[in-house]
Amino acid sequence: MGVKFRDAVMITVIMSASMFSVSMANKDWFPAFNYTDWWSRFGNHHQNKTQQQASQILVGGSEHWHFGYNYNDWAIKNAPFYLNDTLVFKYDAPNATSFPHSVYMFKSYGSFLKCDIKKAKMLASPVQGGGEGFKFVLQKWQPHYFACGERNGFHCNNGTMKFAVMPMFRPFWQRP
Repeated sequence: MGVKFRDAVMITVIMSASMFSVSMANKDWFPAFNYTDWWSRFGNHHQNKTQQQASQILVGGSEHWHFGYNYNDWAIKNAPFYLNDTLVFKYDAPNATSFPHSVYMFKSYGSFLKCDIKKAKMLASPVQGGGEGFKFVLQKWQPHYFACGERNGFHCNNGTMKFAVMPMFRPFWQRP
């Protein structure tokens, strides 16, 4: 027995209303979107240029890249990250009073969880975080797994000097 036209229309209306209510409940995810005047946004091509450009994001904010800071929490609080955004890792060069740091990227979630440095690629050595810092552009639409690889992964293994990001496509109202 097939679905009647009336039933199909009701299902469509209910699904549409549900999706609309969920999207309105999560409207703070996209603060640049003006929900009070949403229809005019489709024809508005004179948007703020700063919203359209990729961002440079300082990993850890004012904390920079150091042992003892929870970068997983930082990544969650600073999401979303977009394609072509640049992550900037700043850390001190090794000296007598500080631990050296580096930046590694893992190819898989499993090696990231285990902090298997042997299966990771070094992106930045302990001396590359000084000055302007080491910069990494999120060019691929895929998860990126970062960690400090020093002390054979100890900084990663303690759970705080690692994080993952999944860059998203920039929303249409933020594109040029």
